[in-house]
Amino acid sequence: MRAEDLLVLLHDTATNVRGALDGLADWGLAGTRAGQYRCDLAADDAALAVLERAHVGVLSEESGLRFGDRPVVVVVDPVDGSTNAAAGLPWYATSLCAVDGDGPVVAVVVNQATGVRYEAIRGEGARVDGVAVQTSGCTRLDEAVVGLSGLPVRNLGWWQFRALGASALDLCAVASGALDAFIDCSVDAHGPWDYLGGLLVCHEAGALVRDAQDRPLLDIGHGVRRTPIAAATPALLGEISAAMN
Repeated sequence: MRAEDLLVLLHDTATNVRGALDGLADWGLAGTRAGQYRCDLAADDAALAVLERAHVGVLSEESGLRFGDRPVVVVVDPVDGSTNAAAGLPWYATSLCAVDGDGPVVAVVVNQATGVRYEAIRGEGARVDGVAVQTSGCTRLDEAVVGLSGLPVRNLGWWQFRALGASALDLCAVASGALDAFIDCSVDAHGPWDYLGGLLVCHEAGALVRDAQDRPLLDIGHGVRRTPIAAATPALLGEISAAMN
């Protein structure tokens, strides 16, 4: 499947998820597993309804890995930031990343509260609502506004921080220059669906993303967990890495 076709597929999937959420009366906890909301389940059903017709593999946070041996596997978080979504906080997303034999190839991350769409194709740059974006260019941690996930044990030397609650969108905010960096202060709390979409958007915008323990971030498995950090520039990433050690 061509990258352009994959881009359409991912956008169609996010649109179908939005439709499912629009028809949902109760977004609260589903009582299935810890931290799983009714909006997660409804969004997963809507995502699978589109992706399975395209004959791609799917790795979903909510329903696991299906057809993982296919040439393209779409890694999807139907609702990233579902606690925000259930509480009515407008920072939650559908995150999709198509992965082929060479790694992430196409990504779409949609803020489902506002409709803002981030997209990237490998080697072709990153866009927000069709407009090309790049990072802030920030090089100093003491001048940086950083997004945090988890509770930091101390101030690492940033200028300001935000704890927004949806890592896919936080990474895209680094790509677009709204944030200078993203730091995961938890330990192995994020699966591939949380960061792969944002990772490709970041890379195509000029940002850097790595695991805090230098493990490969591209590892497709439902049990995989990583600790991603991202920064607008190599210098800023170096300062963050040094501060975390």
